[in-house]
Amino acid sequence: MEQERKILGLEGESHERYLPAVNPDVFETPNGISYLRDPGVAVISIPQVVLDGIQGFLDGFPGELDFNRYLQDPTVLPPAETLCKTAGQLCYLSFGPGRTLNANAGNYFKGILESGHGSVIEHANISLLLWGVSRSLTHELVRHRAGFGFSQVSQRYVGGKTLRFVERPEYVDDPVLHALFENRIERAQAEYENLTDYLYEKQKEGMQILTALSKTDLRKKVRQAARSLLPNETEAPIVVTANIRAWRHFLSMRASEHAEVEIRRAAFEIYRCLAVVAPFLFGDFETVHLSDGTHALKTSFPKV
Repeated sequence: MEQERKILGLEGESHERYLPAVNPDVFETPNGISYLRDPGVAVISIPQVVLDGIQGFLDGFPGELDFNRYLQDPTVLPPAETLCKTAGQLCYLSFGPGRTLNANAGNYFKGILESGHGSVIEHANISLLLWGVSRSLTHELVRHRAGFGFSQVSQRYVGGKTLRFVERPEYVDDPVLHALFENRIERAQAEYENLTDYLYEKQKEGMQILTALSKTDLRKKVRQAARSLLPNETEAPIVVTANIRAWRHFLSMRASEHAEVEIRRAAFEIYRCLAVVAPFLFGDFETVHLSDGTHALKTSFPKV
């Protein structure tokens, strides 16, 4: 617990927060086309929790209940757990001396999970940036709707040198599959560039292949036509925001040993980061080592 607080910058008066990140290597084909083999994950937002404003609410109850001392709990919890625990204790007005103190937060959240009181953990949102993930993976990811928000790179607006690709784990250690992958993405990049150049040149010659009101609009329409050539192996960075309950459901589904291997690997890295910023809320997940060298997760509370 002490280590997690230090990582988050929660000790002392520091205003800095050191949020976890997993940074994968970037590789290049012989012709300089960039690709990644592993998912990148960076936690970019966690709750900012300031409970000072509830003091007036607490002071309004009879003095013998001792609610007014609720905010004097000496143990500091990470923000997500502070928010969820306060919300849960509101349900029973458990603000007096007999409540579960922060020092016993592990037991408190175990009780929440055992009782299935999942609405309590919907209050805290955590945002991640994912990269080194393919368009194929994100097609699966965005199927998680309840409790999620997504902002993904648009291939209508970006292209060219910013295009990167993702090599599937099955290809990495097989020389034939790896060579085929590198050859394929080099061809895809070349065909994409050739098509965009062709469309621009035809437009300059006066052939109205694409109608556009501005150069920006024209670039968008050229790329939206040319992107049809790009494979599912194209990298598709995405910012994902979800509440704790939604993240738990995602991990139960996508970090399962039955999940597709690419998204399972990403889900496990997401879990590693979430477990740092909210250790009590993800502490019930156990790592399962699989025969293919990847990892899965299991929990006794998959419905919460």
